[in-house]
Amino acid sequence: MRKVVIHGPGSYDRLKLEEHPDPSPGPGEILVDVEAAGVNYADCIVRMGLYESAKKYVGWPITPGFEVAGKVAALGEGVAGPAPGTPVFAVTRFDGYSSRAAIPAHQVFALPKGFSVAEAAGFPSVFLTAYYALFELANVRRGMNLLVHSAAGGVGSALVELGKIAGCRVVGVVGASHKVAVARKLGADAVIDKSVEPLWAVAERLAPEGYDAVFDANGVETLGESYRHLASAGKLVVYGFHTMMPRKGGRPNWLKLARDWLRTPRYNPLDLTNDNKSVLAFNLSYLFHRKDLLEEYMTKLVGWIDEGRITAPPVTTFPVERVADAHRAIEGGGTVGKLVLTF
Repeated sequence: MRKVVIHGPGSYDRLKLEEHPDPSPGPGEILVDVEAAGVNYADCIVRMGLYESAKKYVGWPITPGFEVAGKVAALGEGVAGPAPGTPVFAVTRFDGYSSRAAIPAHQVFALPKGFSVAEAAGFPSVFLTAYYALFELANVRRGMNLLVHSAAGGVGSALVELGKIAGCRVVGVVGASHKVAVARKLGADAVIDKSVEPLWAVAERLAPEGYDAVFDANGVETLGESYRHLASAGKLVVYGFHTMMPRKGGRPNWLKLARDWLRTPRYNPLDLTNDNKSVLAFNLSYLFHRKDLLEEYMTKLVGWIDEGRITAPPVTTFPVERVADAHRAIEGGGTVGKLVLTF
């Protein structure tokens, strides 16, 4: 089989496409012939050596990738189905950039109706992230005001769609004018283009009493103001720190990282209590062992797909030989929807 291997931290030249022996499914695993693998910004952080769960679970060398789609190749001991040849998609704790992957059976699901393999490969990580953020942490209710940063990106797009399914008013934030139409098509009630508008002045005008929940993966660039613009009892949900990372070059700027770390807000429990606000944060890769959550969330998500309430994310594909180009593109911040590697 072919897989992308990173032998040590660094830039795009660290992404090596190598030939390796085919894996065999262990007890409770399904072997998947991978046709497409989703690319997430977290994969770039893995490559730079800054992703904590990668250090905890794997170390070096490592094959990145959190989501795949393809066909069942074989079943491990104790797994009754689906039958070999069945189209599936799955979440993986790394190893997704592989033409074959042995995956715990509870992380493998039937391919959604109407989705191409590439669309399915770009679906699970972002929608599971958005579902957990919205329904588990923010506990959204109909009529709430939500502010979603990066509303035309992978997780941001999913947050917009699921926020509307929940009956909320969703204000999306995008960083370039060509992304405005994308966020509106997803259902955003209003879109702030921060490349041409004053973000927080417009955000305040659109919700003078503040937002019931703000979803922020930017880091220090927006965290302080995101918190300040919460309504009473509002929740700030943090799931990334993208603005601390490089936009080009593929290597962290250690001086900028240190400066941004020092500037990152610290939330005192006494202040949170007095402000009547909450700050919540998570990393999806620490939740993959939770069979109960994955089954519950995916059942809901696939049901909404079947009802036509969730659409496939817009996908840009790269052959796996161009994995470095995919990383450059997602780091550059100009992409819309999901990037997917094809085998």
